[in-house]
Amino acid sequence: MTARTARPPAALRPKKRGAPAPKRARRTPLSGLRQLHGRARRAWDRPLTAYYVILGGSLLLTVLGLVMVYSASMIQALQSGLAPTYFFRKQLVAAVIGGGLLLLASRMPVRTHRMLAYPLLAVSVFLMALVQVPGVGHMVNGNQNWLQLGGPFQLQPSEFGKLALVLWGADLLARKQDKRLLTQWKHLLVPLVPAAFMLLGLIMLGGDMGTSIILTAILFGLLWLAGAPTRLFAGVLGFAGLIGFLLIRTSENRMARLGCIGATEPGEGDRCWQAVHGIYALANGGWFGSGLGASVEKWGELPEPHTDFIFAVTGEELGLAGTLSVLALFAALGYAGIRVAGRTEDPFVRYAAGGVTTWITAQAVVNMGAVLGLLPIAGVPLPLFSYGGSALLPTMFAVGLLIAFARAEPGARAALAMRQPAIRKKLAGVRRKTMRRRARRRPSGER
Repeated sequence: MTARTARPPAALRPKKRGAPAPKRARRTPLSGLRQLHGRARRAWDRPLTAYYVILGGSLLLTVLGLVMVYSASMIQALQSGLAPTYFFRKQLVAAVIGGGLLLLASRMPVRTHRMLAYPLLAVSVFLMALVQVPGVGHMVNGNQNWLQLGGPFQLQPSEFGKLALVLWGADLLARKQDKRLLTQWKHLLVPLVPAAFMLLGLIMLGGDMGTSIILTAILFGLLWLAGAPTRLFAGVLGFAGLIGFLLIRTSENRMARLGCIGATEPGEGDRCWQAVHGIYALANGGWFGSGLGASVEKWGELPEPHTDFIFAVTGEELGLAGTLSVLALFAALGYAGIRVAGRTEDPFVRYAAGGVTTWITAQAVVNMGAVLGLLPIAGVPLPLFSYGGSALLPTMFAVGLLIAFARAEPGARAALAMRQPAIRKKLAGVRRKTMRRRARRRPSGER
């Protein structure tokens, strides 16, 4: 018998005449979008995505904020008889200290975060009460909510009250959830709501409506995460809305700010001057801006260009591209915070991450909404971006909390543990190459 010869592969066989060629799938724009969407979803689902987004987004916002503080504050510093870098240097010092707080918070275990909750709340309440003592508290722009630390340094205790409410409220709700008490209304409300109202009362004694709005948003964020029933949530919201309405109605200044929403003219007595010139700054920027440092409105036309209205100067100098970039960074930070809160099984981490995310996103929305003329001017800074160390320090510590929670995810821990040996190996290789180059550069007599 003769051995049977092996048949050639299908790809090498001669094609039969008349056999139709295999059809290729037609690539349509819709299929390309689907592939892109699938890749984006896979990238977002990676274990370290939230960690890198929070870390990178917060650092980009802080660095870009330093650049814009320098650009927006130069003219005001010169008009005040100060060095043009005066406000920038103070903000840089605050950013360096805040970076240390961020690193410290990101390396702390969750147990330490919970231990800080009650002492931080007690210290915040004490300092916020101290602000109301005559001769101790300091008034700025009509609001008595500052403490003079000596020289040019001031402290706004209400900014630390936000962080205190987040940590204390998260620890309180987590303890009650462990005991299965959150199904009862009284345990949802007491003592969380009375403590929050105490902080709000201390803030409103100084006349700071903007910080009160952000603190209220944090309270509702915690109640929402705790699973408050719709009726309870609506009741607390209605009560807070009634108090807010009375506070606005009884203040001529707040009523004037409410009337400046969507204003196109400064109005009688130039009461809408700031709101209108914020819109002018955004309009002057166009698509790509007039150039870094080339703002016209910061030359005495726009009040508070480096604090509350730094977003307007950003729009004028960097254009729509710059403002959309800032908006995208805040959106990414908010999405990453929601992801951290949704993926954890630890109730304290869920409440704390949700509270910090509510705080930063709500404050960004209120600030940018005021600049765009969609909301009344509340006098709150843009988080991580505006000038002000009292606002920057607790915010960076809160971002450090988010980073710590993102690192604590089981998948993130495993991914970081796998990358550490690889990183050490690369660093060792770089060190060996450096030593070899130095050895080659030395003269023969020194070897």
